[in-house]
Amino acid sequence: MSELNKKMLETPDLNEERLEILKNLFPDLFTMEGKLNPDELKKIIDPELVKETERFEFKWFGKNDAKRTAFTPSKATLVYDEERSVNPEFADGNMIIEGENLETLKCLLSAYRERVKCIYIDPPYNTGKDFVYSDRWDESKEDYYEHIGISKNGVKLDTNIESNGRYHSNWMNLLYSRLLLSRQLLRDDGVIIVSIDDNEIANLRRICDEVFGEDNFLGQFIINSSPSAIDYGHIGNTHEYAVFYAKDNLYTETYFLEEEDKIFKYTDAIGGFNIYPLYNGNVAFNPETRPNLFYPFYLSPKDTDENEFYKISLDKQDGFIEVYPVISKKDGIQRVWRWGKIKARENLNDEIVGYKTAEGDYRIVQKTRLTGKIIRSLQIDTLISSRKGTAEVQDLFERKVFSFPKPVELIKRFIAISTEQDSIVLDFFAGSGTTAHAVTEFNKKDGGNRKYILIQLPELTDEKSEAYKAGYKTISDITIERNKRVIEKIEKEEASKEAELFDADKEPFKTGFKVYKLAKSNFPRVDFTPDPDKSEEENIKALNKYIDEKEAMFLSMIDENNVFDEVLLKNGFMLNYSKFQEDSFSKNSVYRIKDDFKECFICMDMSIAKETLKELEGFKDTLFICLERSLDTTMKWNLKHLLGDKLVAF
Repeated sequence: MSELNKKMLETPDLNEERLEILKNLFPDLFTMEGKLNPDELKKIIDPELVKETERFEFKWFGKNDAKRTAFTPSKATLVYDEERSVNPEFADGNMIIEGENLETLKCLLSAYRERVKCIYIDPPYNTGKDFVYSDRWDESKEDYYEHIGISKNGVKLDTNIESNGRYHSNWMNLLYSRLLLSRQLLRDDGVIIVSIDDNEIANLRRICDEVFGEDNFLGQFIINSSPSAIDYGHIGNTHEYAVFYAKDNLYTETYFLEEEDKIFKYTDAIGGFNIYPLYNGNVAFNPETRPNLFYPFYLSPKDTDENEFYKISLDKQDGFIEVYPVISKKDGIQRVWRWGKIKARENLNDEIVGYKTAEGDYRIVQKTRLTGKIIRSLQIDTLISSRKGTAEVQDLFERKVFSFPKPVELIKRFIAISTEQDSIVLDFFAGSGTTAHAVTEFNKKDGGNRKYILIQLPELTDEKSEAYKAGYKTISDITIERNKRVIEKIEKEEASKEAELFDADKEPFKTGFKVYKLAKSNFPRVDFTPDPDKSEEENIKALNKYIDEKEAMFLSMIDENNVFDEVLLKNGFMLNYSKFQEDSFSKNSVYRIKDDFKECFICMDMSIAKETLKELEGFKDTLFICLERSLDTTMKWNLKHLLGDKLVAF
């Protein structure tokens, strides 16, 4: 990121990053001035310069703009709403954010990039009645909310009617930009699950194949949406879908659903177990794509254990039978193992053994001791129907305030198969807030500390609806109130249990969440427009003058906590950071900041004292963030000499 962009407090420019990566990998594709040479790139793509236009492509109107929009930086910020937060002292990273989701995702990018384990979204279905989001956010000229039609109490959005010639394109642009950005937030072993119906399932699959890669498609769920069929004229529809993708299948591990009263067929010194084939069932994993997972085991046909499993080795021996992964009878593709040689050697004859099938074939199998079962693609029981979801919300509010929310049990199953106890779960089409409800209940059940981030636009509720009559003017009001009631219900249940049977050794379950709102930056500098005809050095000089004139008095008038949040978020700190004033500094108010991954010092004073420079000598390896206007030329040189790239002056 350029020095100018840093001073403008923008989120990362992903287009700029991608070009820089390309330049580092292939410098010969760039001119002496550092510009990408399209002709050189074309020679790699089409070395014979064949003008061939017939090829498989997935294109639609607005696709390029949607991609460009996804990767452009943002100047917006998130502002803490203390009044609507619930038990913020127990939030520990749980957030409900009110605002347009594409811009909010950009705000989260610096701090939460590659931190999210599971994304679940239930985007608006393209039925001809639902809204499409506006992606315009331009603080320097107009207030953002004027672009999307916000009124005093909420948001008005366009309707994507079927007669619109770009009916499918509008919906695909909505999803495409957000999925591109969401992939940046996923960990390498992260997954995304997207709910959808028949109207756009084909297009969603193709978009996800492009964004995440066909090899990372994990499966598609068919979900019972209603016990009674919806009459489409020719067929009674009772189901919806959820597509399941990994960011990188090579790193992704999914987990079993808990199964009560599990029966084990075998027993050894450790305990009960069943067996599961060691070969990988994914057709994308074969000897060509994963050569490190294709090798033989050697099985001793005469040497068995108490369960009649055969002893195995990775070393060839006389009289031993060579066993490779199977060739699938279904598709004829040679499979590979799920484990590499190192892991296999560590578990030989303990957790992996030889096995003879009823047909007389030899296999290598893994012992599985989990009291669980693999999730099925058919999710058709009544616990996960939309009617169940509606009843859950109605029970909490004692009236019908939201139509067809996803049921809690369905989201809990997705959480169970895709997260560990400390994972971050993101939902940027939050709706009524089922995802937060599910995370809360799941944490309570297994003692986990999963964190949720929900994003919901303040979309207006219908004035004739029960929600509006009950005082919930926007969908985000319902999102927040639902999860407030979930927490209150749990607290009431916990208090009742304590009254019945007090257990001094067990801590009561405590949780909460913080509410944030998407807002214009706290810093007037974001209204500065660089002159394209001037050099970066000239623009920085003009920006510094603009900051001096506009921000000095302004910074002393705004909420310090909001300034801290914005500066730290854009410098890569998660919003659940801890903040303590550091006693080591005598003249300036310097705070030590820590989140789950990093720490820094930050000082918002208008000048940095000489004593502070001296005291920083004991913290040379710690990031120090301060106002550039607090540094004269000498102090800036001294700090830069002392801290190097650990100094961030904005």
